[in-house]
Amino acid sequence: MTSAPAPLNPVIAAVTGRIVARSAASRSAYLARMVAAVPPTTMRAGLGCSNLAHGFAACEGPDRFAVKSAAKPGVAIVSAYNDMLSAHQPLQEFPAWLKDSVRAAGGVAQFAGGVPAMCDGITQGRAGMELSLFSREVIAMATGIALAHDMFDATLLLGVCDKIVPGLLIGALAFGHLPTILVPAGPMASGLPNGEKARVRQAFAEGKADREDLLAAESASYHSPGTCTFYGTANSNQLVVEVMGLHLPGASFVPPGTPLRRALTEAAGRRAVEITADYTPISRVVDERAVVNGVVALLATGGSTNHTLHLVAIAAAAGVQLTWDDFADLSAAVPLLARIYPNGTADINHFAAAGGVQFLIGELLDAGLLHADVSTVAGHGLDRYRQEPVLDNGVLVWRDGLSRSADLDVLRPVAAPFAADGGLRMLAGNLGRAVIKVSAVAERHRVVEAPARVFTTQEAVAAAFQAGELDRDVVIVLRQQGPRANGMPELHSLTPALSAVMSRGHQVALVTDGRMSGASGKIPAAIHCTPEAAAGGPIALIRDGDPIRLDATAGRVEVLVDADILAARVPVDAPHDDGAWTGTGRELFAALRRSVGPADHGATVFGPAFADADLDELEYSA
Repeated sequence: MTSAPAPLNPVIAAVTGRIVARSAASRSAYLARMVAAVPPTTMRAGLGCSNLAHGFAACEGPDRFAVKSAAKPGVAIVSAYNDMLSAHQPLQEFPAWLKDSVRAAGGVAQFAGGVPAMCDGITQGRAGMELSLFSREVIAMATGIALAHDMFDATLLLGVCDKIVPGLLIGALAFGHLPTILVPAGPMASGLPNGEKARVRQAFAEGKADREDLLAAESASYHSPGTCTFYGTANSNQLVVEVMGLHLPGASFVPPGTPLRRALTEAAGRRAVEITADYTPISRVVDERAVVNGVVALLATGGSTNHTLHLVAIAAAAGVQLTWDDFADLSAAVPLLARIYPNGTADINHFAAAGGVQFLIGELLDAGLLHADVSTVAGHGLDRYRQEPVLDNGVLVWRDGLSRSADLDVLRPVAAPFAADGGLRMLAGNLGRAVIKVSAVAERHRVVEAPARVFTTQEAVAAAFQAGELDRDVVIVLRQQGPRANGMPELHSLTPALSAVMSRGHQVALVTDGRMSGASGKIPAAIHCTPEAAAGGPIALIRDGDPIRLDATAGRVEVLVDADILAARVPVDAPHDDGAWTGTGRELFAALRRSVGPADHGATVFGPAFADADLDELEYSA
């Protein structure tokens, strides 16, 4: 550990300062609510006798007495377990381990509730994907239901994947007076190299591989319990929340089914009890500095674009107002230090072996790019996250992590980065605002100018590709894919076809108000375009053949049509109405679709993230 923190980078300081100023009223109001919610003793001590009796009716043995006496801290376990989702299958065993460790530490744990966990890998390209982003809100509400019984003094959140961790956090922050620890499960072992998987996918899209070839490659990639090993949203979740101080140090990328994973899980239970006494509520951990730290970690590793939505929504749940301008300014100051697929060939296990989160945090702290003076679930100060967990004769201890990268092709120091700026950039222009992930896009593909081909469904894009209609320089404009249109599905299934077009020597780019998977890579894609088409955004006015310029270097996305001509146009398509947006359970989510906010405000249904936004007449940078 270092003895003195490095001076804070002036851009980090300036961005943090303006977030603090912008958030002063909302953050103050949030903290006041959290302070008012703190009980004089345990939460359940304030329950009536009948209420409390219901709370321990099913308990047995010492736990029954502990809950009944209302003296020991009660710990809620909220889990996203299911055995369909590989990343969450290991969570099945965790509640029993946690109950034992909490009991040994002087508390009592109960399984307070389960939350849904959708697998985006299964639903990719299917109707169920239109529910994926909305599932984050459902998970937040389900977490709120679990914690609404006034039975608990701390929370253990069990979850890993894309919308699950943000949803758990948003829900837990509504109960920000409770100390809260996120408990991960870890990645599966490395399988088929990601480059080979991408090759087979592209060959299948071109008709050069059959379904048997594709299924063999996919099942060799996704082959066991644990998180998928590419650096998509799930693994971005883990890295970001660890840097925000919400995991125990080094917990993110320890594989499931190992003694160390069990030891870390049990340690989380003990620590949850300890931080009810050494009072560290989640409202104190997730502050403006922690939010900035999370953004910096995302940018330094070329993480998932989905976090330009999720971090905004998480921050808002803590009364912190984070904007895309903050992302843009931080990205200009934060170097790219990691190359993890799809930004390179290595997977998350290679990243961990090269030095992982510990080396990354050390480098960023020493360069003044992270706030060191923060509260974490492990104690005060981020320096302790330079350490990695190990078992010493069966006992969990932490030791200093690597001070030098073990593989400079995967992880580099600040002094010799892969790029001088971060892996995500914000775009602006007469199409509004958008996000692009540049960490996997080759320099020669970062500026594209080509005629538009407009679509409103992924299926139509695929059909045009199969018919040979895209075998040219082209900017695919896929609209009516925003949150208000159809829930803002991920469009990752387009990647093999667009990669094939690029491989034939053509300029190709994507402009969309939808999302791409956090795993999307080499195709330049202006995504999350806002205002979206369904809200009257200018993307709705593009016609086939309009020249589009996407310039990731200059941060611009524009349709090169005279402003008067563009203004005279009217939209020619519209999203499905509620009567047509049905099947696969979509009709159950119609109320969320009607109330969701814009992408740059987190695409959330919860205020106040978009309370000041006119959803029909949003301003954009021209």
